Amino acid sequence: MKSSNPVLNRISAAAQQPRYTVPGQGVPVGHPAGGGYPEVVQSGHVDRMTIDDVVVKTVTLIALTAFSAAVAAFVVPWSVLSPVWYTSMFVGVAIGLVISFAQVTNPVVICSYAVVEGVFLGVVSKLFNRIFDGIVVQAVIATLAVFLIMAALYKFKVVRATPMFMKVVIGAAAGLGVIIVVNFVLSMITGSAGPLRDGGVVAIGFSLICIVVAALMFVVNFKQIEDGIAAGLPRKYGWLGAFGILVELIWLYLEFLRLISYFSED
Repeated sequence: MKSSNPVLNRISAAAQQPRYTVPGQGVPVGHPAGGGYPEVVQSGHVDRMTIDDVVVKTVTLIALTAFSAAVAAFVVPWSVLSPVWYTSMFVGVAIGLVISFAQVTNPVVICSYAVVEGVFLGVVSKLFNRIFDGIVVQAVIATLAVFLIMAALYKFKVVRATPMFMKVVIGAAAGLGVIIVVNFVLSMITGSAGPLRDGGVVAIGFSLICIVVAALMFVVNFKQIEDGIAAGLPRKYGWLGAFGILVELIWLYLEFLRLISYFSED
């Protein structure tokens, strides 16, 4: 099952590669004819991806993002807020696309993405918090609450990642992604936020839909990471799993910022 997140597509594709067992070791490794995995050493041991490792990498990326966001919010002056906003946004998108489509697992590159996105979130949060005092704390709490709730629902199998579920959620996320990009381009051309972001009834409904889909995408993330772990993928894929979760967290946080701001306007 493909995800709207190319990073998770990579994990799924790797998990579906033929696996073999080293004689006497019982450890699955990559097919030699397909290039194999460089992590396989002569003894036949594979440094495999684990849930604990993915958790550590996810926490690391979140911490880097939060730290760079706090620094940016504190040190970036108002006079250059807009240039830093757009520069960090476009650079973050560029790095994210490279990671996704070039199948990058280098932790330096992925951590760089977290830092750049942190700068972007920092200046965005600085502006929102100046207009709507306390909104950042509310958005952070809401984002983490949704993430933890979805993790619990998945762990206790309240929400199951069935093929149909994944197909619907992935399709919805892909569609929303296209709409968001088109709306952004139109807003840059016209100078108007448009009905999807103007704070009206349509904008509120759109943000609620985005929040629901972003929340459900965590289930897709968890399932594909779980599949990768079960397939015995090399440890480096943990960075891709963590990166995928960070992308969804950023999307969810931005939507909460927007939604709360709509209800905070005078």
